[in-house]
Amino acid sequence: MFDPSMLGKLQEMQQKMEDTKARLQTITVQGLSPGNKVRVIASADKKIQSVQIDSSLFQGDPEELEDHLIIALNQAIQAAENAWESEMRGVAMGFMPGL
Repeated sequence: MFDPSMLGKLQEMQQKMEDTKARLQTITVQGLSPGNKVRVIASADKKIQSVQIDSSLFQGDPEELEDHLIIALNQAIQAAENAWESEMRGVAMGFMPGL
């Protein structure tokens, strides 16, 4: 049997999800390479916002710059993923406390 109150709960959960997605766009995280030579800023919705590169990396080996970029980008992506999971877990806990 269909419980009419469930429709209201589903709509409320959908609104919470939309609100959380919007909030994720405002949360920033960063990734740093060794020596902080590359700094990547991303939003928690996994969009890269900026990349700052120490000028010393432009005089060196291009592979060193690539390595620093990869490390910083991966850290930023992982931090964004962690923030996303935390926010979504908070939404789910409000509707399914056993998770």
